[in-house]
Amino acid sequence: MLSYVLRRLLYAFPILIGVNLLTFALFFVVNTPDDMARLQLGAKHVTAEAIERWKAEHGYDKPLLLNETETGVQTLTNTIFFQHSAAMFAFRFGKGDDGRDIGNEIRTRMGPSLAIALPVFVIGLLVNITFALLMVFFRSTYLDLGGVVLCVMLMSISGLFYIIAGQYFVAKLWNLLPISGFADGADALPFVLLPVLVSVVAGIGSGARWYRTIFLEEIGKDYVRTARAKGLSEVRVLFRHVLKNGMIPILTGAVVVLPLLFMGSLITESFFGIPGLGSYTIDAIQAQDFAVVRAMVFLGSFLYIVGLILTDISYSWVDPRVRLR
Repeated sequence: MLSYVLRRLLYAFPILIGVNLLTFALFFVVNTPDDMARLQLGAKHVTAEAIERWKAEHGYDKPLLLNETETGVQTLTNTIFFQHSAAMFAFRFGKGDDGRDIGNEIRTRMGPSLAIALPVFVIGLLVNITFALLMVFFRSTYLDLGGVVLCVMLMSISGLFYIIAGQYFVAKLWNLLPISGFADGADALPFVLLPVLVSVVAGIGSGARWYRTIFLEEIGKDYVRTARAKGLSEVRVLFRHVLKNGMIPILTGAVVVLPLLFMGSLITESFFGIPGLGSYTIDAIQAQDFAVVRAMVFLGSFLYIVGLILTDISYSWVDPRVRLR
C-alpha cells in the first residue's frame, strides 16, 4: 500500500511542476510585466518611468529566468520565476496589488468557503445517492420515470435560476433568511442555509441521474442474481451489495470535487456575498490582480492533484486489486 501511494506521489510532482511552468509562461511571457503595468495604470499614454516604477514596486523589474548581473546562486534566485512562481511550492504567495498578504487572505477566507461547500458536499451526496437508489428500487415503474423526468428538468435549468429564485422567494418574498452577507461563529448559520439549500437542489438532477446509471449497471451483474438466489431482500441487495460495488465511480465523483471545498464556488459566493475564496478569485480577476490570480490557480491545481491522489487511495481501499496496477 505504501509503495502504491509513493508511486502516485511521484506522478503528481511533475504534473504540478508543469502547471506551474505553464502558469508562469502565461503570466510573464505571453502577458509580460510591461503589459501588466499598462493594464494596472489604466492610461493609454503611460510613461516608461511609470511602468518601471510599477514593476519595481511589485517585484517585476528582474529578469525572468536568469539574472546575469548576479553571481552564484543569486543568478537563479534573484529572478521573477524564483520569487513569484517557484516560491509557491513553499506556499509563499507574496502580496496582492492591494498590498495585503495573499496567504493570510487565503487562511481567512477558507472558513467561509468551507461553511458553504462542506454541507453542500455531504448533504448533496446523501440526497443524490438516496434518490438514485429509490429510482432503482422502483425501476421500470412510473415512479422511476417521474424521477428521471424530474432529474432532466432540474438539469435543464441554469444554476443562476436557482440562486435568483431562492433569493427572491425565500429571502425577499417570504423573508425567512438573509438574502446575502456573512457573519462569524454561530451567527453565520442564517446566512449559510440559503446558499446550501440552493446548491443542493441545483445538483440533484445531474447527481441523482448519474448515480442511478451506476446502480442500474451494477444491478444486472451476476453477484446481484446470486444474492437474490440466496433469498436476500431487494433493499438489502441494493444497500449492502449494489451500493458497495458502485463505490469506485461514486468515489471518483466525490473525491475529485474535494478541492472545491477549499476553493469555494465562484458564482454562489459572489451572489450571496460570502467572503470566501471563490469571491476572492472573482474580485481579483475583476481588479486584474495578477498575483492573486496566479496564487489561486496554483492552489487550485495543487488541491486538484491532492484530490486525484485521494481518489487513487480510495480505489485501493475499496478494491485491493487496484494496488497491483
